Amino acid sequence: MAMDSKKIIYKKIKKYDTIVVARHIGPDPDAIASQVALRDAIRVTFPQKKVLAVGTSINKFKYFGLLDKADFDSIKDALLIILDVPTIDRVDGIEGLSYKEVIKIDHHPCEKKIANIELVEETASSTCQIIADFLLKTPLKINQTIANNLFLGIVSDSDRFLLSYTTAKTFQIVSKLIDQFSIDFVSLYNRLYERPLNEIQFHGYLAQHLNLTENGLAYVKITPEILKEYGVDHGTPSNMINDFNFIKEVLVWIFITYDEKNELFKVNIRSRGPIVNETAEKYNGGGHKFASGARCKEENEVNNLLKDLDKICKEFKIQK
Repeated sequence: MAMDSKKIIYKKIKKYDTIVVARHIGPDPDAIASQVALRDAIRVTFPQKKVLAVGTSINKFKYFGLLDKADFDSIKDALLIILDVPTIDRVDGIEGLSYKEVIKIDHHPCEKKIANIELVEETASSTCQIIADFLLKTPLKINQTIANNLFLGIVSDSDRFLLSYTTAKTFQIVSKLIDQFSIDFVSLYNRLYERPLNEIQFHGYLAQHLNLTENGLAYVKITPEILKEYGVDHGTPSNMINDFNFIKEVLVWIFITYDEKNELFKVNIRSRGPIVNETAEKYNGGGHKFASGARCKEENEVNNLLKDLDKICKEFKIQK
């Protein structure tokens, strides 16, 4: 079934002259890397096509490649490919775009069908893993830059192959990329993990201000003032949350960041056992069983979310 989907997607890409590749708002390395890698693979294979990667540019991820400024007024009947996103309302940068068909490629649990063609592999470590597998199994071309981006996306979303979604297939695909393109992964790690001193100091703030319940729920609330004090943006905590895995006393840990621009609380949730995505779905969120997010308009919603997650921690300890 998955291979059939890959063949169908390739035929659609071959058919359309204009293709727009998009991903979710507030992108992480997997979202950006998969987006740029797929765009570049189509461009290299079909130089005559107009292929755009759209959405808000993130300065700290510009090493993956620059995004495109699109004039949607001149685009009619495009093929839209959305990556790393389960719902259409979370796609970034497609307002005003006229598209004829939609393809979705994703590794998040499928909430509902939103595209004409969907390639969803919930057991994949990352969207980059799915894109790499897709490129390796179709005539679309891969060059060194594309291979590097796919490798970094896989490493990032699997947290260096530490998370449970890492499988034998993950290593098989990574092995093919390293073997075929002689990836210098040691030097590439600097792109992902090198940080300025202020971010390291902010990391220390998070560690010092973790609140821990008796049931194993750890959380920290991050105000706009704290972000300004350390000179980081509201997306920084989400890029650090996996660093707090393997704390002996913690089952579930949460970073709560208030986004002044959008007037909401962004909640990042990780787990070492309790299933958290079902709870996150009740608070305008969702995701994987052990890695989810939520968005709350009011602080009382955040407090209710904390109570619900503390409850599932308690239940997990009893069952265990």
